[in-house]
Amino acid sequence: MLGLGKKHASEQTSKPARTRPEGAGDGSLVPSGAGADREGAVGPDADIKPDSPTDLTKPSWKYVLRKTLREFSEDQCTDLAAALTYYSVLALFPAVIALLSLVGLVGQGDETVRTLVGILRDLGAGGVADTLEPTLIQLSQSRGAGLGFVVGLLTALWSASGYVGAFGRGMNRVYEIEEGRPIWKLRPVMLLITLVTIVLTALVAVSLVITGPVAQVVGDQVGLGDTAVTVWNIAKWPVLLVVVVLLVALLYYATPNVKQPKFRWLSLGAVVAILTWVVASAAFGFYVSNFGSYNKTYGSLAGVIVFLLWLWITNLALLFGAELDAELERGRELQAGLPAEEVIQLPPRDTRKSEKAEIKRREDVDRGRRLRKARGREPQ
Repeated sequence: MLGLGKKHASEQTSKPARTRPEGAGDGSLVPSGAGADREGAVGPDADIKPDSPTDLTKPSWKYVLRKTLREFSEDQCTDLAAALTYYSVLALFPAVIALLSLVGLVGQGDETVRTLVGILRDLGAGGVADTLEPTLIQLSQSRGAGLGFVVGLLTALWSASGYVGAFGRGMNRVYEIEEGRPIWKLRPVMLLITLVTIVLTALVAVSLVITGPVAQVVGDQVGLGDTAVTVWNIAKWPVLLVVVVLLVALLYYATPNVKQPKFRWLSLGAVVAILTWVVASAAFGFYVSNFGSYNKTYGSLAGVIVFLLWLWITNLALLFGAELDAELERGRELQAGLPAEEVIQLPPRDTRKSEKAEIKRREDVDRGRRLRKARGREPQ
């Protein structure tokens, strides 16, 4: 679903050039790997590069902004965002089952369901809320809540790993590189990122759920007074912001097959992504509330459609921020005199998988060439 190539052969910067040494015959198999067109690559934090975006010149900034918009289109980020939305939904429902089973174990299932249903109604999804409420209550009151929690958690982990893997493939397209990490090296990294992502996402979800009456009940059970609950209802928003920042930073830094500059809590691309997401979400919510006709068009499914569109907007914002970070890196390299006009000169984390894939591609080409020369007949 998430290919690595561009739409046209002339634009295939995400696939490295296939090179041969001088004098190599038709039968030679020379793997290019993920870094063959990164011959000018230096360390991600090399001293010859400008240290920060503020060190870029005005022409460099113009180039970066123009290139960001163009690459966002050429990398087909709208399609990538749609694929990421699919994986988001695939992981969402098992996560909801795990969350409801967990709160059911501590006896707060009914309050949590009422809060979730209230959120859906506030979003204009009253029909969806009425449809889901009996099922959610049944899940939260089920005697097998412990088993539901385990099954939901494992299913959410598997589904979320699909999202992280898809995001990594999208980031590889953004950074114009093939995935070169072997499966035995890539999967543990992606699973670790998935675990951290699930924990951070769960913190966001729990923070949104534990509000109002639910927060009051939880506060009473653990012995917190009204003042502490009020402080929580206010302080949770900056906490949520920190969690979102960490989540975006982790996805940007760890998923692509390039050695990134040193880890930054907040890159310029991440700032733009988060601000774009907030503004776009607010604008979309305003449009749906005042001008949208989703209820008339989709009936009880209107809330689901709105939610899917919002997830798509969220992933678009993430990909746009990633494109900006990648083009800022290109701008740093160009200003340092590195040949990054075609391919960003960041060294790959690994090239073994892409080198093996290149050998297989060359073998297929050679087989096809021999078949063409023999006109499809068996060789004599």
